[in-house]
Amino acid sequence: MKKTLLLLLLAFNLGFSQEDAWVYFNDKPDAATFLANPLTMLTQRSLDRRTAQGIALNNTDVPIAQIYIDQVTASTGITVMAKSKWLNALHVRGTQTDIQALTSLSFVSSIEFANQALNTKIGQPKPSDFSAINKNMNVEVTFNYGTSANQIQMLNGHLLHQQDFTGAGKIIAVLDSGFQNVNVAAPFQRLFTNNLILGGYNYVNQSTNVYALHNHGTMVLSCMGGYVDGQLVGTAPDAQYYLFVTEDVAAENPVEESYWVEAAEEADRLGVDVITSSLGYFGYDNPNYSHTYSQMTGNQAFASRGANIAFSKGIVVIASAGNSGATADPYVGVPAEATNVLAIGAVRNDEVYATFSSIGPSFDGRVKPDVMAQGQASVVSNTSGTIVTANGTSFSGPIMAGMITSFWSAVPNLTAADVVQFVKESSDRFTLPTNQYGYGIPDFQLALTNALSSESFENEVFLIYPNPVNNSIFVKVPDQAVNSVLHLYNNLGQKVQEFKITGTNQKINVENLASGMYFYELSTQNKTLQGKLLKL
Repeated sequence: MKKTLLLLLLAFNLGFSQEDAWVYFNDKPDAATFLANPLTMLTQRSLDRRTAQGIALNNTDVPIAQIYIDQVTASTGITVMAKSKWLNALHVRGTQTDIQALTSLSFVSSIEFANQALNTKIGQPKPSDFSAINKNMNVEVTFNYGTSANQIQMLNGHLLHQQDFTGAGKIIAVLDSGFQNVNVAAPFQRLFTNNLILGGYNYVNQSTNVYALHNHGTMVLSCMGGYVDGQLVGTAPDAQYYLFVTEDVAAENPVEESYWVEAAEEADRLGVDVITSSLGYFGYDNPNYSHTYSQMTGNQAFASRGANIAFSKGIVVIASAGNSGATADPYVGVPAEATNVLAIGAVRNDEVYATFSSIGPSFDGRVKPDVMAQGQASVVSNTSGTIVTANGTSFSGPIMAGMITSFWSAVPNLTAADVVQFVKESSDRFTLPTNQYGYGIPDFQLALTNALSSESFENEVFLIYPNPVNNSIFVKVPDQAVNSVLHLYNNLGQKVQEFKITGTNQKINVENLASGMYFYELSTQNKTLQGKLLKL
């Protein structure tokens, strides 16, 4: 027994003789050239997203100087694992001595070891010995068929879908462990038929093959983009998607945070609107690398810092809160704990807190999780295309991400910050958040109504809201469109009502209108606008 134990200990020590670290650089010597030629750094769609939100380019958009990468790569005993232009850093692996030797390079500003004890003075406390957490959120699949209606209706997302707000025109980047069989399984064929899968990349294997690996991303994607008539409808069935593999299922190592940031940077470059990730980081195989609760202050961990920068670029960033709620370390992890990330917790189908869902607050007292969605008995597709149920914030996260994307497609001129705020304000515990529920469960129809009636839409040319409507709608038109006419038609194309618009923001009573879907036509002197109106 003693001999066996000794062998295990030796194996452990040898396995961790290599250290992981981030090497930060002083500057970007080519910054002026890149900033003068932005299309060398970003796609036009990315530039357009920033312009629409009033976000200026800065040095974080500039790539790392290649000469710096080359010199570090050529250094003795150093393997470059990943890079981040946002943080002007390389993730490297090597012995402690070889990594520390990089400080002799004039362009290196600092080195941060994943083992925090190597960054602190002798006598300071080491990180707690956290056990590794399954970053795939401990998926438990039960092969019970069901309907996806509840997980959408809980959020009033079906009301947005009925108005044809289904994510069209928006792009979601999914960061996960693999998307096995997405290219062949039936629930995803609608995405390919409609050219909604735009591409992807495997940062772990450095390849473009994202379909032959792990099943976790398959189930995650199905919550948003899956479609099987009568069984599963994702929350953003008409959004476009990029699929990025950042999770190494074979090991728990901080390099996965660096892969995560790399993928987020590529998402930004491509013009993505929403990033969603059902991955979480707290404990690692090497306990010296593990995070502590005291580090959950919103901008310490590498992935959290990257996520905050993504938000600053005009991207809504969504992350599953985690499944540690019933453990000794129940708190929301990285990157969900980041200041500007929407952390999504899980509830049951009856809107009661799911006991596995990680809780808040953050160490510095911020509300976490931010909002909740169904994560217990969530309806998903497995790799064979069978519709099953599964448990975990892995699924409440993408359910929410898809719904946010559909909401944003209804009000595309909102900024990322606006989107996040409207979602929070629509939630049922917004005025009295808790450590389990955060701000609660959003109501996306309320969010849409609030967005359409907000001051941010004062300069919109034409608006008809709220939609769906109970008793009254408002028709907002510019001065020159006063004296236009609003026509309402039933689903047979028969005109049922006509209203003359005599003011710039006219209230119209539709209380006596029968419940159902109507088609409207707003006719002005110069143009005609058409759409759908749902009467409740």
